[in-house]
Amino acid sequence: MNHTFLLDGEEVPFASGQTLMQAATTAGKYIPHLCWHPDFTAHGSCKLCTVKVGGRFTTACTTRATAGMEVDNQTDELRDKRRTLLQLLFVEGNHFCPSCEKSGNCVLQATAYEMGMLTPHFDHFYPDRPVDASHPEVLLDFNRCIMCELCVRASHEVDGKNVFALSGRGVQSHLIVNSESGQLADTDFAATDRAAHVCPVGVILPKKVGFAVPIGQRTYDAQPISASVAATAPTAEEKP
Repeated sequence: MNHTFLLDGEEVPFASGQTLMQAATTAGKYIPHLCWHPDFTAHGSCKLCTVKVGGRFTTACTTRATAGMEVDNQTDELRDKRRTLLQLLFVEGNHFCPSCEKSGNCVLQATAYEMGMLTPHFDHFYPDRPVDASHPEVLLDFNRCIMCELCVRASHEVDGKNVFALSGRGVQSHLIVNSESGQLADTDFAATDRAAHVCPVGVILPKKVGFAVPIGQRTYDAQPISASVAATAPTAEEKP
């Protein structure tokens, strides 16, 4: 049996056990997010999907929907908070969009456009992070990692390999490869693994196929990220 909750005053149906994010996405309603993916266990680490329920902040990817719940998603207050989070992510890593292979296909970049982020605002950290080119098929550029842990969850939950992990605490937290040498070539990672295709930024890149799709013709060049979510919603004819 389907119930509904209110998202910015609009009714959204949900099935028992669905989170706010799952129900909204199924209905084609965009809630900004980076670390959430429909195929993996919700993590709630990036906080970009924070919404307001009953005057309190909560993450949409981990909060179960209940009948009659009133949820604020598109407010000036939330947009300001999300812009600040995005600005921090941009300055904590080395994100140089015009020269990045993921430009136009990057969820971080597309979300910044969606939130109207025009400048990084804060001073850049310019961290000194490694690039791992040891694997014959895949390049790892740790400079762009936003610690979303999607590759960690995909490798563990789908591939059953545990190739990736986060190490350190707080500002020292960083992505590592689970091998004695710390290099990807010394794992059983394969380009066909699910973990090879979930990175929302430009950390995990296939070799020998850079810029196969020209910038300007890529996913988020054609439409904003919110429109791509709306495009997946069922039409009136498809709804039960």
